[in-house]
Amino acid sequence: MADTLKIGSYEFSSRLLLGTGKFSDLDIQQQAVDASETEILTFAIRRLNIDNPNNPNFLERLDLKKYTLLPNTAGAQTAEEAVRIARLAKASGLCDMIKVEVIGDMRTLLPDPIGTLKATEQLVNEGFTVLPYTSDDPMLARHLVEVGAHAIMPGASPIGSGLGLLNPHYLSFIIEECAGKVPVIIDAGVGSAADVAAAMELGADAVLLNTAVAGAKDPVLMAEAMKLAILAGRKGYAAGRIPKKRYANASSPMEMMIE
Repeated sequence: MADTLKIGSYEFSSRLLLGTGKFSDLDIQQQAVDASETEILTFAIRRLNIDNPNNPNFLERLDLKKYTLLPNTAGAQTAEEAVRIARLAKASGLCDMIKVEVIGDMRTLLPDPIGTLKATEQLVNEGFTVLPYTSDDPMLARHLVEVGAHAIMPGASPIGSGLGLLNPHYLSFIIEECAGKVPVIIDAGVGSAADVAAAMELGADAVLLNTAVAGAKDPVLMAEAMKLAILAGRKGYAAGRIPKKRYANASSPMEMMIE
């Protein structure tokens, strides 16, 4: 049976979502995207020169027919701003999927929960496929699902920090809350392939990252590492890890041993 990622009416083979910012040049970006084998690329609408599509842009080296674009509302600090940016993306024909970002604090870049919930509800009602970036709050995740979000994207830690999964316990609550309803995509703060594998072993449906690849010494090699970490973590989750024990447990049975 195919193990696919379903977001609304969309279905993907890859469970790695990749951001397109911060790469040192467009050639490295293209090679990293290829190495990741991602099918979903995210980017800030505000970085695109939508008014003049003939101008060079950061997506120009990529064969966009191979990918589903996931525009985001980065830079929005209110629900109204996020809704306006989302409408601009849809009107430009980019995609009806939107990653909602409503930033509540510019120092930590943590999301504003009230603005996120409000923007999500509005955009769902307008027919968007909505993926809200949120904090690791299980109750907020519940409310976002209730208003119709198509995926929940809790941050592992602050955007671009590379701190990894700061609160796996709460992330596991969100995964339980959303099970059988919508996918959970861990977003923000991932720093290494180990973080990605840990998120997937926790039961996340996918991981979105950018800085961890774009900021690596070798972005192309790191992109491949992230792809493999997704696969390893997913298989580890599906296989089921052994329970942790307080004391040792011999690998070989003690019965029938020669005395």
